[in-house]
Amino acid sequence: MSENVVHLHKNPEPADEPAAVTTLTVVPDPASPAPVPLWVRSGRAVKNAVTHEQTTATARAIARHSLYTVNGGRIVARRTWDGKTGARYERMIRAAEAAGNLEVAEEWEERLQRFRAARHHRRMDLLHSPVEAAKGALVGTGMGIGALVALGIVMAINNGDIADVITPLKATINFIATMIRIVQIVWGPALTLGPFLALLALWAVGSKQQAAPTWSMPANVRSSEGEPITPSIVVKALRDLGVPALRNAIKDMGDAGASMLGPITIAGCGVEVDVTLPSGVSTNEVQNKRRKLAENLTRHEHEVFITIPQAARTVRLWVADSGALDEPIGPSPLVTDETMTADYGKGRAPWGQDLRGDAAALSLYQRHLLITGLSNQGKTVALRSLALWLALDRSAQFLMGDLKGVGDWAMFDGLATTLIQGPTDEHVIQVTEMVEGAVEEMNRRIQAPPGTVFPALIVLVDEAQVAFMCPVKDEDKRPYGGAKANSRYYMAVRKIHNQGRAVNVLMWQGTQDPTNENLPKLVREGAHTRASLALGTESQARMALGDKAVDGGAAPNLLRPGLDRGTLVVASSGIDIPAGQASLTVRTHYIDDDAATAIIERAKALRDGVTTLHAIDRSQDRDPLADIASVVGTAERVRTKDVLYRLGTRNTDAYGGWSFIDLKRVLDGTGAEPYKSDGVMVVGRDRLARALANRGDDGSASAAE
Repeated sequence: MSENVVHLHKNPEPADEPAAVTTLTVVPDPASPAPVPLWVRSGRAVKNAVTHEQTTATARAIARHSLYTVNGGRIVARRTWDGKTGARYERMIRAAEAAGNLEVAEEWEERLQRFRAARHHRRMDLLHSPVEAAKGALVGTGMGIGALVALGIVMAINNGDIADVITPLKATINFIATMIRIVQIVWGPALTLGPFLALLALWAVGSKQQAAPTWSMPANVRSSEGEPITPSIVVKALRDLGVPALRNAIKDMGDAGASMLGPITIAGCGVEVDVTLPSGVSTNEVQNKRRKLAENLTRHEHEVFITIPQAARTVRLWVADSGALDEPIGPSPLVTDETMTADYGKGRAPWGQDLRGDAAALSLYQRHLLITGLSNQGKTVALRSLALWLALDRSAQFLMGDLKGVGDWAMFDGLATTLIQGPTDEHVIQVTEMVEGAVEEMNRRIQAPPGTVFPALIVLVDEAQVAFMCPVKDEDKRPYGGAKANSRYYMAVRKIHNQGRAVNVLMWQGTQDPTNENLPKLVREGAHTRASLALGTESQARMALGDKAVDGGAAPNLLRPGLDRGTLVVASSGIDIPAGQASLTVRTHYIDDDAATAIIERAKALRDGVTTLHAIDRSQDRDPLADIASVVGTAERVRTKDVLYRLGTRNTDAYGGWSFIDLKRVLDGTGAEPYKSDGVMVVGRDRLARALANRGDDGSASAAE
């Protein structure tokens, strides 16, 4: 309550005038708040009373139960009308015609004709029923009285009392009088309670059907997060999608759009349904409203996928269980099955699971590979898991360039023939020369006799955008990066894309944040398997996967960066994609560094020792015997053709054109000559070591020309 301050004012008192008069002045205290008017306090009280949670809950309850009764009456009236007329049949006929299914329309029309004929017969029977009923009543009454009199006669004979003749008739009359009395007693209350019982019945019907607006429902019912997908929910979601032609078509359908839907089937951690769109509605109109459709289905955008199946004018909806896509999938079979091996030609790499929960396995046979996405979305892990599987095929060979250089591929040291790691321009130069060396090996294989089968040579470059964006030029002014006809890395990749597949020389690349500058058009279109993690825009999605996949529903740009890490969209003939679709969404297995190292150790156990080069040797002077010993490494013996291949990879200029004759010429007289083991020519490690040791003792070292 505000307080006032009382000030004493005393008028000045001149010497020649009477005494001054003292006055009291009441001054409001400026520090105290002004009093609140009564009407303001009343308004606040009314507002609090109206908006109070208990008040709103009570108002919703009153509205809900009232609407249950009203809408229950509508439902009962609709059911009664459908039962008495052919409205149900007419709705089904219109729905079949809207779906273009004339055979079903004709069948429903026949049923309607039979219904009308049966109804006509019933009505004709009703015209004759009063006369028949009267006749039946007279006959029944006469027979009943006769039976009662006959029973009375029997009783009179039995009892010897003539009065018993009418005893059964009197008993019947008394029973009828009693029933009339009961009806007279009950009739009044029945007339009073009847309307209330009828309203209760209508309320029960409306309550069972939940026939009230969502806003009037209790809080636990209004929250429809994760509610099951039913035909009515799907149709309502499509109707409210904001496509006028679709809304009007559903309104005109007699079955309220139910005929558009195929069976709703369980598909992994969600459900799947095919929707046949009515005439005048295109599939892209539905695709372009994915977010609104997801919200109409009480789902998040990332939980609804729209694809185009093989059937015309049809969209396939996959709707995840609420929150299911945020749950991790199980571990990779590469980790759980320590006996697993790989088969490059016939096997498939276990990559993850599709949205239906089925295993997603990818064939790598003679397919160039491109994986792209935004940074830190799991691109390297997804690419590495494929390499880990293929490493379990002892014949597969790897040339690897990691232009990130943080150790993601370090476990391949001792398995890959070449492993270059680092992000600098010098590392780009090394990787470019490595890819050019693979081109030389490809040309050598192409010149081999027809029918020669070669092992898989995987040329893998992670963070390939670093190579494309490298500004350095060689001594001939040829750029290492770029996408011109004289760009060294670009042209080497193009050559492998053009001819490498036929001789099992394959190019695998991982890039991030694709643009026309860091991922040229011809390079991305040269890949047979194209996969993309989360991207920023639809134009990037088209770069990563191609126009056909995106037009068919692929949408890596709608994946959530960070939250959908490891989830990618694949367009490839090497993976099983449902008929009519152009892509498949895969949730890849996560294999950490420790598990990857363990898998590589198993792969190394399948091979003879491999010496990994960490740089391309550009020196001109060569020591063939030392190089041969280096490529043999720690293996007890290595086949001569493998020695030739490793030498060619080590230095294409020096050894790229070598044959068995050249190898034999160098080894003759050293004590390390090739010899047969198990029917094949090999070079022995111990013999080479002795040859080098003996050569060192007598000082007879020789250099390659």
